[in-house]
Amino acid sequence: MITPAFSAAPTPTVFIVNVIHARPGLQDEAFAIIQDVVRLASGKPGFLWSNLAKSTDGLTVVNIEAIADEGNVGEFFSDPVFVEKFRRLDEVSTSEFHTYRVTDLILPRIEPAA
Repeated sequence: MITPAFSAAPTPTVFIVNVIHARPGLQDEAFAIIQDVVRLASGKPGFLWSNLAKSTDGLTVVNIEAIADEGNVGEFFSDPVFVEKFRRLDEVSTSEFHTYRVTDLILPRIEPAA
């Protein structure tokens, strides 16, 4: 189990970014489907956290998910239940996902006290 902790320097992290283009009027349904998928993934080794967001224009849903390693993607998709839930997105949207590795972390600049 991974324990949350603060670090002075960025830790190499892998992100999955799902961009889900909902069919008109189906943003809430697309959100519920990816939420179900992510909840299933949250119990799997390598899952760190996820942010799910709906666009304000009602057209897209985004899942930004941190995982321990690129290999976790294959592990998630080796689960037939995961695949079945993920494929439900095809009924209400088109979607894509990309894998990213963090190479820089920029935090807010804090001005020294006067």
